Amino acid sequence: MAKIITMPRLSDTMTEGVVATWLKKVGDTVKEGDILAEIETDKATMEFEAFEAGTLLHIGIQEGESAPVDSLLAIIGKEGEDISSLLAGGNAAQTVEKSTEADHTKSEEAKPKTTPEIPAGVKVVTMPRLSDTMTDGTVATWLKKIGDTVKEGDILAEIETDKATMEFESFNSGTLLYIGVQEGQSAPVDSILAIIGPAGTDVSGIAENFTKGGDAPKAEKPESKSEDAKPSTENKEEASTSSETNGRIFASPLARQIAKDKGINLSQVKGSGENGRIVKSDVENFTSSAVTPQKAVQQESIAQPVAAVQPFVPAGESYSEEVKNSQMRKTIARRLSESKFTAPHYYLTIEVAMDEAMKSRAIINTVPDTKVSFNDMVVKACAMALKKHPQVNTQWKEDVTVINHHVNIGVAVAVEDGLVVPVLKFTDQMSLTQIGSAVKDLAGRAKNKKLQPTEMEGSTFTVSNLGMFGITEFTSIINQPNSAILSVGAIIEKPVVRNGQIVVGNTMKVTLACDHRTVDGATGAQFLQTLRTYLENPVTMLA
Repeated sequence: MAKIITMPRLSDTMTEGVVATWLKKVGDTVKEGDILAEIETDKATMEFEAFEAGTLLHIGIQEGESAPVDSLLAIIGKEGEDISSLLAGGNAAQTVEKSTEADHTKSEEAKPKTTPEIPAGVKVVTMPRLSDTMTDGTVATWLKKIGDTVKEGDILAEIETDKATMEFESFNSGTLLYIGVQEGQSAPVDSILAIIGPAGTDVSGIAENFTKGGDAPKAEKPESKSEDAKPSTENKEEASTSSETNGRIFASPLARQIAKDKGINLSQVKGSGENGRIVKSDVENFTSSAVTPQKAVQQESIAQPVAAVQPFVPAGESYSEEVKNSQMRKTIARRLSESKFTAPHYYLTIEVAMDEAMKSRAIINTVPDTKVSFNDMVVKACAMALKKHPQVNTQWKEDVTVINHHVNIGVAVAVEDGLVVPVLKFTDQMSLTQIGSAVKDLAGRAKNKKLQPTEMEGSTFTVSNLGMFGITEFTSIINQPNSAILSVGAIIEKPVVRNGQIVVGNTMKVTLACDHRTVDGATGAQFLQTLRTYLENPVTMLA
């Protein structure tokens, strides 16, 4: 039966999406997990996977077109299937069908149930809600099979949500007695996902009754012990380097992302995780020696950005062109306009001596596998200064001022379509090297359009650095709902006066843009004084 695919809600603030690129065309075969299209949200451009298998019968939104969330995006079904009824009013029909099913479910629930009591030590694990907007989850990979021993903290499965693929940990110990959602299948939140308990416990009655009530897809029951006892070839495949399950390589989501960013073929990586699973360290430690020089050159050439072809304009002729605004550009324009015209901005600038910071950075970077930038030092100094001046770490609301006692610093990153601000959660609790690694990872994924919406939410303060472009001083528009943003200029070598003598020194100008509704001038000035102390004496950041 044909399935209607609607425009997904890929972020909490998304109201409409733009189809940037269709990766499938009408008539193409679609498998579960195939990328259907790239969709522009108000925050990023994201790949949208198919959760249904079949033939792409209809495309409802063409490339470059925008449509509200839940609009008809596509229809997938059997080749040659009649979808005229769906195009004419399939949504309404689906709603009626769902309501009928709901009524039927209610009537079934009203009947007296004969559900057996859950035996001692048996735990029913349900499909978790892994994001605020998640209604269904898809099991990408099971990392345990029926009969396996499960310890608290073990990864049970990888679950695809509406935003990302995430690892799901077990909060119980015991034996995996039942699997309610097979790999590649989807089920609503709170449906039965698995049952864990003492080995040999009969849970068939529990599973059957829960399946009916929770409307979860039925799975094979662990009836046959001989099936579990077989030395199956699946285990060998999982342990092999290029192991695949349901067409998927046996790897963690983070390992997949790092491999994609680095252009590494996961089938060439040997997994060191459980059952031969490829984990983050396997990809990071993968040496290019396994790749032939020719392939390495190809990967390098692919990674190089191709310069846009400039149109030929004859001398003396006027020429202009119109470029359609992306969802990201529209959102940047709207939010910055709102910030500039609603928040009364004022600016405070100081000059910081960076000689000690330069010496400290040089020493820190002599430690193996350590790379700290000046921007990382600024972010760390801001986090510590915000703990001393919480009034700068605030948000304005009509009735109250929210003072944040946690520090989440957003780091502005320039991307092809505009600007994104990935957020370092609890920055004050991070070391310089942790900040450096996190910023590098987030900035890299931001430029490759692989940031998740949740990684750009929750900032309490923002840092914007244009020093690497030679800009010595500038002002920024506050990234609301923050109350302040710090603009960081370049470090320049120039004559300075110290102890009555003119000497050569290295200085950097920083400008704090403040919202006068929450941050008074004296408060902003005190924050900058503390910031200067940390940057001019980096050892104090270790106290």
